[in-house]
Amino acid sequence: MKVQRASTTPRSAVDRRAAELDTIAAVLPIERRDELAELLTDRDVETLRHLVNKGMGDNTLRALTSDLAYLQAWSLASTGDTLPWPAPEALLLKFVAHHLWDPERRREDALHGMPLDVDQSMRDQGFLKTTGPHAPDTVRRRLASWSTLTRWRGLDGSFASPALKSAIRLAVRAVPRQRRRKSAKAVTGDVLAKLLATCGGADLRDIRDRAILMVAFASGGRRRSEVATLRKEQLTNEEPVSAEDGSPLPCLAIHLGRTKNSGADQDEIVYLNGRPVDALNAWLEAARIDSGSVFRAIDRWGNVSLRALDPKAINDIVKQRVAKARLDPREFSAHGLRSGYLTEAANRGIPLAEAMDQSRHRSVQQASSYYNNAARRNGRAARLL
Repeated sequence: MKVQRASTTPRSAVDRRAAELDTIAAVLPIERRDELAELLTDRDVETLRHLVNKGMGDNTLRALTSDLAYLQAWSLASTGDTLPWPAPEALLLKFVAHHLWDPERRREDALHGMPLDVDQSMRDQGFLKTTGPHAPDTVRRRLASWSTLTRWRGLDGSFASPALKSAIRLAVRAVPRQRRRKSAKAVTGDVLAKLLATCGGADLRDIRDRAILMVAFASGGRRRSEVATLRKEQLTNEEPVSAEDGSPLPCLAIHLGRTKNSGADQDEIVYLNGRPVDALNAWLEAARIDSGSVFRAIDRWGNVSLRALDPKAINDIVKQRVAKARLDPREFSAHGLRSGYLTEAANRGIPLAEAMDQSRHRSVQQASSYYNNAARRNGRAARLL
């Protein structure tokens, strides 16, 4: 059963919401912007505009919007109506039951877990792509987003109810899942060199992709959302720095503004020097970009778009280059550039604190795990035979 949203929503209302969403387009999931106009309600759009005006971080707001779209699509598919505000406890429990379930029991009972018609509707709309129950962290995040949006509407919900907490705990315990890395393998220096070798041509895509890979890695393993939304106005030229042989290297500062890990008023800054700066400048010159989005789409005729790449496109580019390098795209993703930066720093003996200054990790425990793995891999204990 596929929910026919357009048939129940006046076209004028959809067009109005599309225009309103376009005013906050910089923080919305680009690939779903048109769909959001049909899926979200007027009140949803007003809430998003309110959050933008309150100065909520772009990445946080983008995640909230994505989760809201998912929740609205699920509500329409499972109940035939949009999300109620506040949501009753029974609906929250239904959400958990639809997303955390036992695959073994599902084989015996087709009614266990997400109903087949709801599942098919979510797949038809592109909200479900994999099979099996959701990751517990994904369910918790969407419930947290649901709770946050409820509070921003000035309402109270049942998100702290003992029944909901117990349902999640029991569901997770019943179906243990092995934690997987966002990228199975890190894009370390040797892997990056192979990817860059596929970008050696003078084609615009080669120039752009080379800049994306080098900037994302050298700036501390930037998240794909930070790379995709990078703007020319965030870049400032700095005084050249000296190479080991004394020759000058171009230097550039990237003003990240507020990031996932920074404080509310903190402007995060990272620096590039040498080859990554040259690669970035080559792209800006070739694409004739002097303002606005740095990394943009290129059509089949070689025309550069005015809009920024979607964060998903950064991941696609990494996988495309991995395939061209004759590596397995299933083993690498854009997050591999982030984990790869810290892994490479550990392999080269760069102090953890210095690497964290560039990567902007706040958790020493998380960052040090890459260093501990490198130390164990290269240590004597691993070479007893």
